[in-house]
Amino acid sequence: MPETILGDKEFENIPSIRSKSLRINLNENIYGTFAEIGAGQETVRNFFRAGGASGTIAKTMSAYDKDFSDAIYGEEKDGRYVTESRLRKMLTHEIDLIEERIARKKHPNKMFFAYANTVATIDFAKKYKGHGWVGIKYQVDPKEDYNEIMLHVRFHENEALLQQITLGILGVNLIYGAYYKYDQPKKLLRYLYDHIDKDKIEIDTINFSGPKFEEVDNRLMSLQLIKNGMTEAIMFGPDGNNILPAKILYKKNILALRGSFRPVTKVNIDMYENSYEMFLQEKKVEKERTEVIFEITLSNLRAEGEIDEEDFMDRAKLLCSLGHTVMISNFQEYYKLVEYFSRFTKNRLGLAMGVNNLVDIFDEKYYRHLSGGILEAFGKLFFKDLKVYLYPMCDPETNEYTTSENLKVHPRMKELYKFFKYNGKVVDIKDFNPDILNIFSREVLEMIESGEESWEEMLPPGVSEIIREKKLFGYTEKPKVAK
Repeated sequence: MPETILGDKEFENIPSIRSKSLRINLNENIYGTFAEIGAGQETVRNFFRAGGASGTIAKTMSAYDKDFSDAIYGEEKDGRYVTESRLRKMLTHEIDLIEERIARKKHPNKMFFAYANTVATIDFAKKYKGHGWVGIKYQVDPKEDYNEIMLHVRFHENEALLQQITLGILGVNLIYGAYYKYDQPKKLLRYLYDHIDKDKIEIDTINFSGPKFEEVDNRLMSLQLIKNGMTEAIMFGPDGNNILPAKILYKKNILALRGSFRPVTKVNIDMYENSYEMFLQEKKVEKERTEVIFEITLSNLRAEGEIDEEDFMDRAKLLCSLGHTVMISNFQEYYKLVEYFSRFTKNRLGLAMGVNNLVDIFDEKYYRHLSGGILEAFGKLFFKDLKVYLYPMCDPETNEYTTSENLKVHPRMKELYKFFKYNGKVVDIKDFNPDILNIFSREVLEMIESGEESWEEMLPPGVSEIIREKKLFGYTEKPKVAK
């Protein structure tokens, strides 16, 4: 069946899984290995069924027994098998074998590949839905180095058989996209869900590398995962690279700061430093088991209805360059953020926020879609081991501070607020710097864009230099005036 693409819209006449497999099989130059662990050989099964696989499949295997798997690919330091490290070893090992066993002189036009996955499907008790790593290492030119696409998935279906079928379809889509859509990585990403409902499987991390993907920014590709509804949150480490959320958050104490960070100001850093110090004083909070997350919601990344990708990159680069871990999410409400963290940890959670953010939390209009309204949201938010660290606000006219003691919520919410306040769920940040409370990101941004002076002094040390150097947030050099 031919493929029809209508611009950037969802395309019609999607090629079937069989037709995709057959197209790969009938390409006389595509040749490689399938290695699948944990869910049977679900991907390669599609290629066998399509027919014509003898010229494509060099070998297929499933080193299902752990000891046998270790004998082939080596042991992991942490003793785990469903890891990025294991996937990388599988891909490298299989490609090395092809290169070793197949003479290039005899097959000068062969484009070698190794497809691999290592997964854990749902358990018998159905408490653990399962997850896995999927990847391909391959050539699109026999004379070029190998490209890699590696992704992490989380299963949402409640039957192991259904998860296996979905994984097999995803594998075909990945191999097909790797060969026929590598020059359009954003479309390649969308097409991974051909014939798969997005509620069946979640892709929460993806990385491209190799000569065909030299211009690909993996952070922007991760942003597409949220934009396309493939996941709810993505994360970047201080080095600026994609990082698997579970790797950072698992069994950790988590302190989160939500903001626009456009750009990050002295107020943001003062809030971070003070709340972090307070968080570490809490019982059962150990510094070595604590992560601080700077979170930006997707709604704050939109400009005129579309995500401004350049603006996103500016914020991510800036926060990462300051040594922080950045999270981008589609959680408008705080309770959804807390629920997300609770997937990975039962340890203490902290939210650092300003007065306006806390007032918004107690606004009923944000919870009309819930059958239980604001009470349902607060049950999800505060029944966890959670504490809010509140940064004060200063009235520029009266110079009076608004804190947890005198902030005003809607009269109907007053008793609810008191309940959480006097049960220790909301505490004030008291050691704040009063000299910086009149700094607002939006005003700094306006000053940068208009070329005004003195915006530098509103930012933490080193930030203005980064903005100038990388021309972030619309910054341009002023023309020098001749003397």
